Amino acid sequence: MLNYEVRVIQSKKLIREDLAAIHDLFDTNYRQANHDYLDQALEKLGYTAMAFDREIPAGFALGDALQTSLPKMNGSHCVALAGICCISPDYRRQGLFSFLEMKSLEGSGIFKRDERSLLCGRMAHPASFRTIRKFPSVVPRHGMTPTPWQRDVGLRVAELYGVVLDPETFIVKGKGSPIGYPKIDINVSEEEWLPFKQVDRDRGDSLLGICWFPDPPEGW
Repeated sequence: MLNYEVRVIQSKKLIREDLAAIHDLFDTNYRQANHDYLDQALEKLGYTAMAFDREIPAGFALGDALQTSLPKMNGSHCVALAGICCISPDYRRQGLFSFLEMKSLEGSGIFKRDERSLLCGRMAHPASFRTIRKFPSVVPRHGMTPTPWQRDVGLRVAELYGVVLDPETFIVKGKGSPIGYPKIDINVSEEEWLPFKQVDRDRGDSLLGICWFPDPPEGW
């Protein structure tokens, strides 16, 4: 990866120039980019990680983490909420996507890589789902029905995101308009598409994915 300057900023403290760069990167990555959706995400998720190459914006990621109670679990637990991430075409395939997303999750100081956390993300394309589908604890998984506990946890995560979730499919219902359509062609297998069969991108649907990192609690 190139020697980027990386800044992690509270989303509510982003300056006008940074916000303009974020919206430009969103347009660069998506057709019919829904800027209202992006603005709502900036309001909901507390931290934005940005990478710069000699002051040229290379990418951004939104994220947050908080300590909260979860169904059927004692005490509080770290829940990491990943948001949208966009990388400039000139800087793709260098690991910047996952690097910036992790930096945004670490912004609050709550998420620790060596402590158990629930990682969460809303995805509208299988390529984005690859980040967490490799974990054995991931929900949803095609061919497996979420358990009552997993459904309850999913609903709690949806509450934190401020979205409406179908706990049987883990589909987040959209608001009637697309979030956007990726401008690049990404090769994904038929198997990877299976959990997304009922996701209606034209309506703005997405898939909520959750997994435990580095390992799940007993009985998950």
